[in-house]
Amino acid sequence: MGKRRCVVAALAAIMLMMELAALTVAEHRRSMLSNGLGMTPPMGWNSWNHFGCNIDEKMIKETADALVSTGLSKLGYEYVNIDDCWAEISRDDKGNLVPKKSTFPSGIKALADYVNKKGLKLGIYSDAGYFTCSRKMPGSLGYEEQDAKTFASWGIDYLKYDNCNNDGSKPTKRYPVMTRALMKAGRPIFFSLCEWGDMHPAEWGAPVGNSWRTTNDISDNWESMISRADQNEIYAEYARPGGWNDPDMLEVGNGGMTKDEYIVHFSLWAISKAPLLLGCDIRNMTRETMDIITNKDVIAVNQDPYGFQAKKVRMEGDQEIWSAPLSGYKIAVVLLNRGPVRYSTTARWDDIGLDPKTVVQARDLWEHKTLKTTFVGNLTATLRPHSCKLYVLKPIA
Repeated sequence: MGKRRCVVAALAAIMLMMELAALTVAEHRRSMLSNGLGMTPPMGWNSWNHFGCNIDEKMIKETADALVSTGLSKLGYEYVNIDDCWAEISRDDKGNLVPKKSTFPSGIKALADYVNKKGLKLGIYSDAGYFTCSRKMPGSLGYEEQDAKTFASWGIDYLKYDNCNNDGSKPTKRYPVMTRALMKAGRPIFFSLCEWGDMHPAEWGAPVGNSWRTTNDISDNWESMISRADQNEIYAEYARPGGWNDPDMLEVGNGGMTKDEYIVHFSLWAISKAPLLLGCDIRNMTRETMDIITNKDVIAVNQDPYGFQAKKVRMEGDQEIWSAPLSGYKIAVVLLNRGPVRYSTTARWDDIGLDPKTVVQARDLWEHKTLKTTFVGNLTATLRPHSCKLYVLKPIA
């Protein structure tokens, strides 16, 4: 009997050592991209959703101006990200990328200097292939170190790295090459993997980049938006400070959804700790759009230092409850109606990790008020079609 106990104890010790070794390896792998960026999800703007290839340096400067004049920059929207189509189709005789002379005649460094002087950061786009997705400019495949050094010399702070027109090799082989190139470039650059979720980048992205697309491109309609949120939620456990799941950029303000639908969009991206990258023309926004994207309480949920991404904790037909713990012992909860008719939807304490007897104070983030009534056991709201409520719950007894 004593011998058997010794064997069991030895096996237990071996298993513990293996677990500790695995944790050590995981920590080492995670530190491969130790650029110190993305401690909270990035916030800013990207050109693609609204402008596509119709971009130039004048529009980028005006966008930077608008981020400051509207007060968006003070809320944390700091990145001004140029997407596809900024470069000439051919590299120069030294193999360098060349800004398109007809649209960026002053060059990218001058543009970065302009953006930096406003307290903002310039982002740029490339591709882990021979050409970018537009096929109007070269990709960085085979030129990773040269391009990373170029971006650093220009003062770039963010790189979105797409997955088109590649050599057929796996992204798990191609993307780390740019990771290593960026680490040698001499400037911390936020690395956004745009692999479209093809090979589950959430499972391998942490040591490679600061965020990773979990979905294909978003479109400005309800079905596209809500399906991207669904696909992204599957990988919630992989999100953490320094590395975030990315369900693609925001469509708020582009006109394809209702106000309620855009509020759902912004709420789900916020509670999912997704990058908050505006995709509209911020030089010409409606008051409705401004009200959504400047909601400080909702932004605070997204930027909470704990960095826990929300999970669906209950699904009953078109009614869903999404929940995520926040710092300060608080909990963020979305009550969502995905359906075409009004519903009464209930969040139950035992679904969101609270003792059923807990007394809770609730703040309604879209009504901008703390509710006078306290709640025990559950909270119920009546929701219009394609709408939600976003609450922050604070236990008080």
